[in-house]
Amino acid sequence: MPKNYRITLLPGDGIGPEIITVAVEVLEKVAALEGFSLTFHQGLIGGAAINAVGEPLPAATLDLCRQSDGVLLAAIGGYEWDNLPRPLRPETGLLGLRSGLGLFANLRPARVLPQLVAASSLRPEVVTGVDIMVVRELTGGVYFGQPKGVFADEAGHRRGVNTMAYTEAEIDRIARVALETAQKRNGRLCSVDKANVLEVSQLWRERVTELAKAYPGVELTHMYVDNAAMQLVRYPRQFDTIVTGNLFGDILSDIAAMLTGSIGMLPSASLGATGPGVFEPVHGSAPDIAGQDKANPIAQVLSAALLLRYGLGHPRGAERIEGAVQKVLDQGLRTGDIMAPGLTLVGCRRMGEALLAALEA
Repeated sequence: MPKNYRITLLPGDGIGPEIITVAVEVLEKVAALEGFSLTFHQGLIGGAAINAVGEPLPAATLDLCRQSDGVLLAAIGGYEWDNLPRPLRPETGLLGLRSGLGLFANLRPARVLPQLVAASSLRPEVVTGVDIMVVRELTGGVYFGQPKGVFADEAGHRRGVNTMAYTEAEIDRIARVALETAQKRNGRLCSVDKANVLEVSQLWRERVTELAKAYPGVELTHMYVDNAAMQLVRYPRQFDTIVTGNLFGDILSDIAAMLTGSIGMLPSASLGATGPGVFEPVHGSAPDIAGQDKANPIAQVLSAALLLRYGLGHPRGAERIEGAVQKVLDQGLRTGDIMAPGLTLVGCRRMGEALLAALEA
């Protein structure tokens, strides 16, 4: 009997409902081709949840995610919620989802596709052949460390405090994910820290170095985060796999994303030790184009491919999706964010139809 998987959909805000619709259609087509089935359940998160129930991550949504085999998230946030108190903002719901599911490893691939070399803001000779995987620690570091907040001192002056902290166990588990990822790629891992000034980074470097001894096939190097940011722009092909903490990973993965020409092309996977992962595009909710059929669904569709590869264990299905993306780009179809002279401008729905046709072929 064909395997059935339970998938939680979190469309969220802005263009989220448009792009996740395309991804679902693609997943259903691949499931039919590969001989398994999917059951979809939808939950609220972000601004949509705030408007509906007054909080960015309802308990019912988290329960739904925990009961699933994988979570496909679209996008959250928008201008109308920007001035809410921090506990009620859409981003708080996203952080709550990550911590609630124990998602400590964020995989952010940044691959420059041959068809989109000219879309990058860097010269073709700099970005051609770039294929980087950023492994970002997701549930520790400065975003979660305590104490945090804005406090008044004895003189009544306000002081903002955030704490960057990592335990050995937190470092070890993300290092193992990164080392295993590098082992499956080209065997090169660059660990990024700020060990020249931060004690937490000194512990980070010590632990990554120690754990790497168990992976003799992986070449480990270390780099300070400021230099890594510069090197990503200067000579990105030197990198294969990068591992780093939460704050540094947030910044460096976005730099790597822009090497590809559009953040609208890039997926991500957030994984824990057990339970379902969350698979989402790295771009935002783009409220300025929401509902106008202008969104690029490819990052969402490629996130669905990561769901198949890392969440459900169907790498061949993931390869089908990735191949379909290559085919539609070869056909010259482009959404506005990756449009170039001489190519064909299409909207979200038309791009989805083209992807389905490519899968049929």
